[in-house]
Amino acid sequence: MISDYRDHAANERTFLAWVRTGIAVIAFGVVIEKLNLLAITLTTLDSLDAVRRLQLERLSGPIGRYDGLALIILGIVLLAFAAARFIRTGQLLGDGDTHSAAGGRAELIVSMTLALLVGGFSTYLALS
Repeated sequence: MISDYRDHAANERTFLAWVRTGIAVIAFGVVIEKLNLLAITLTTLDSLDAVRRLQLERLSGPIGRYDGLALIILGIVLLAFAAARFIRTGQLLGDGDTHSAAGGRAELIVSMTLALLVGGFSTYLALS
């Protein structure tokens, strides 16, 4: 039996939750990239009137071209961050010493950044 099994299992569950979040952010970025490609393709059609073409061009404007890519990169960074935290916490659990619970600030910063980016992109898409 592994000593302190509950602690190691909690560490693994936390890691898997961060991996799930990273994959969801990457998937959201891919969907936005696909929608941007669709918007760019639709703007080249001759059958669109000027109003619809202008709306599509605003959607695929300068921010619209890189927002999906930014989310994909953020998801990859989240996966790397989760792996580093998992390994570090596993080592701290394995050494048997008592450690302080420092490091919660980093998760809070990453979570807030993610929430602000997703909220900002969603608002941008809703208002365009």
